[in-house]
Amino acid sequence: MIRCRFAPTPSGQLHLGNARTALLAWLDARSRGGTIVLRIEDIDKQRSRPQHQASIMQDLQWLGLDWDEGPDKGGPYAPYIQSEREQLYAEALAQLQAAGKLYPCYCSRAELLTMANAPHGLTSEGPIYPGTCRKLTAAERLERERHKQPSMRFHMHTAADEKTFAFEDRVAGMQRFPNGGDFVVLRADGMFSYQLAVVVDDAAMGITDVLRGADLLDSTPRQLALFVALGLPAPQYAHVPLLLDADGSRLAKRHRALSLAELRAQGASPERIIGVLACLSGLLDRPEPVQAHELVREFSISRVPREPARLQAEYIGFMLS
Repeated sequence: MIRCRFAPTPSGQLHLGNARTALLAWLDARSRGGTIVLRIEDIDKQRSRPQHQASIMQDLQWLGLDWDEGPDKGGPYAPYIQSEREQLYAEALAQLQAAGKLYPCYCSRAELLTMANAPHGLTSEGPIYPGTCRKLTAAERLERERHKQPSMRFHMHTAADEKTFAFEDRVAGMQRFPNGGDFVVLRADGMFSYQLAVVVDDAAMGITDVLRGADLLDSTPRQLALFVALGLPAPQYAHVPLLLDADGSRLAKRHRALSLAELRAQGASPERIIGVLACLSGLLDRPEPVQAHELVREFSISRVPREPARLQAEYIGFMLS
């Protein structure tokens, strides 16, 4: 049974880049008879907002992208909101701790910034951590703990003996990444990391296939390391190239004019937005109004371009015409 998920972070409105990834994940699941799970990834409570969760769900429904399990529908793996699943993350953390795969880190943000001249690893995770606190003695840790609450880092080299993590990506092909530096799984303020939460949730919800943006490709080795360390099966990954602005810059939540809410307010129809996103994804030769379900029968992930797509002005004009 194929189980796919779309897992937005409610820190802003849904923009066209998010919508394109959601469309491709939806088509990939529906074309193969799979189950679609909507999971709200609000583990970062400081950035997440309930109103954004509601608007994201409304925008997806407006586009014609439904789901089989989620916060509003429930399902066998509820709850589908990360902030309500923290007990599972705590249990996973305890398992890693008992297995000797974690250690306390007392480095401050300022100290980490001074390490920026170290070789950079994962784009989304910053410079490779040199293992400073991993080398502390018990006495040194006790002394540092008197002055600072530590974060908890995962020791990458306890997850696998190999120097590289290799996996076959359904879009990007064979990928090989260095084993990499140790990373935080519990912040000093008690917040669980995205990497830990997403691994626990994907395994607990039986997710077999993950389609997401290529900006998360280089974080996959860390997630694979956690799957190994926790003895959990990893899903198959497909990382699709990003949708960029006309000048080649990345679309982001700050592009308010390209949010689904703003486009809808300006009179854009879901069919025209789907048509543009389908064209930019290699599913249509030219933009034309189309409903999402009309693309299911002919969908193949092999048709998705391997290079980023650019949102030219004429596409925006088509959506608003």
